[in-house]
Amino acid sequence: MGRIKIALVGVGNCASALVQGIEYYCRNQSNGQLENPGLMHYNLGGYCPGDIEVVAAFDIDRRKVGRPLNEAVFAKPNCTQVFQADLPRSRVRVAMGKVLDGVSEHMKAYSPERTFLVAEEEPCDIEEVLRRSEAEMLLNYLPVGSEEAARFYARCCLNTGISFINCMPTFIASDPKWEGRFKEEGIPIIGDDIKAQLGATILHRTLAKLFTDRGIKIDRTYQLNTGGNTDFLNMLNQERLKSKRISKTDAVQSQLPVPLEPDNIYIGPSDYVPWQKDNKICFLRIEGRGFGAVPINLELRLSVEDSPNSGGVAIDAIRCCKLARERGLAGALLPVSAYLMKHPPCQMPDHEARQLLEEFIAASVPRPAPAAGQ
Repeated sequence: MGRIKIALVGVGNCASALVQGIEYYCRNQSNGQLENPGLMHYNLGGYCPGDIEVVAAFDIDRRKVGRPLNEAVFAKPNCTQVFQADLPRSRVRVAMGKVLDGVSEHMKAYSPERTFLVAEEEPCDIEEVLRRSEAEMLLNYLPVGSEEAARFYARCCLNTGISFINCMPTFIASDPKWEGRFKEEGIPIIGDDIKAQLGATILHRTLAKLFTDRGIKIDRTYQLNTGGNTDFLNMLNQERLKSKRISKTDAVQSQLPVPLEPDNIYIGPSDYVPWQKDNKICFLRIEGRGFGAVPINLELRLSVEDSPNSGGVAIDAIRCCKLARERGLAGALLPVSAYLMKHPPCQMPDHEARQLLEEFIAASVPRPAPAAGQ
């Protein structure tokens, strides 16, 4: 069915996991199936992970800019787990993007091993690179809090007819004005803020729904997350965390019949622990009351490799976006965003979103022609 050409902005840990994963599944394919695929869909609408091709990439770190993508994804300060080390040499060289608000001031105080080192180069012509690459969609992997930069790249997509998959919590797909602009231009968009395959948010949502479905009244809850990658270092600046906290909190509140008062719910990144690297640890607590108002409390600890945990979700988002472009759809893809993103334009229970997602995929699969005489 052809290739899916994508561009990346932000060649960090998530981009590294995605690029490794594309090659991993391409090499490990066996009769179209894998024993342990680690994917929600191996074949999605006729497209497999190996059909995805990165044709452009943008970053601002001098250790990545100008280098082939297969080398840049392993350059510092990236620290994600390497599960596909021998990537083929890429024809894509990482282009210098626009810094704007993509680097927080406080990160300059940390060692080069942990932080970004801005390249002393002029930004490339982003729109021209996108046009020449023939990319069909751009994945936004900018750091949390890069509000101005995220909107800049969204405008570049609008100007070039390219879809925008917003993996970070700047509200674009879920902003009616921005979503309306993509709809007017006839461009599909997916967002905002990618969920992990099995991460803190999806687990918290599921448990909150389970409590309420079983008649347990939730009184208060928290979700505390620590990690040691550049994402957690970046989020030490509380000013950059506003949209992230809103995104994660809304994702859980949406599963409750009556939202909790702000003082009774706390969800978000909590601290940076350098030696954790790309491992994220979530501490989750739910306090509620069951039959006879008798207390029932749950405490949970989840440990995951943060960036690979979003890779399988990103691969599904990419392929759904391709199907939408083939079908001539425009604007926010509601079921896709609802199932794959934390802050979609429309929140819904995960089981409903999954059913609608499967219907969306099924509608894109060509039906076989009827036999002669039928």
